[in-house]
Amino acid sequence: MDGLIALFKDTAVSDPIYDLPRPFTVEVIGRWVDEARKRREAGEALLAVSLDERGQVAGYSYFTVWPELSAAEIAGARRADLQNSGEGGRGAARSFGWMFEHLGVRLIGLTASLDNIRSARVIEAAGFAPMGERRSVRPDGSERRSRYWEMTRESWRARAVRSEER
Repeated sequence: MDGLIALFKDTAVSDPIYDLPRPFTVEVIGRWVDEARKRREAGEALLAVSLDERGQVAGYSYFTVWPELSAAEIAGARRADLQNSGEGGRGAARSFGWMFEHLGVRLIGLTASLDNIRSARVIEAAGFAPMGERRSVRPDGSERRSRYWEMTRESWRARAVRSEER
């Protein structure tokens, strides 16, 4: 729990992420982790935490699934000292493939705040189609305008085939 809290207290990591519960305390993050566990058991979400070679929290991914829509999204971040290495983009691409091929969803929708250039680059480099803007609602009820992208499983597969042909 302490590792997640330390990750989230770094504003370079958490500021762009609208759906993290605040404040970053043991009680609040503990409830968030418990809720993620319940949602995993219901087949609606998966919280994954990655560790570095020293066993410290390096990042997290939170997959949300809507089985009735065959759709999903992912939120996540890497520790600030690990950003700009290209690994975030490679990890995101692996996550997208896993979502399509192992979760079996047909659509992934992603949002990023208007000023979150880093995430926008990763999303667009993966081939997601821009779909305009959305209003994202934070856990506290406040709102944030977000850019929105989508990709279908068929588009992902076609992109993978083109990649293999090069």
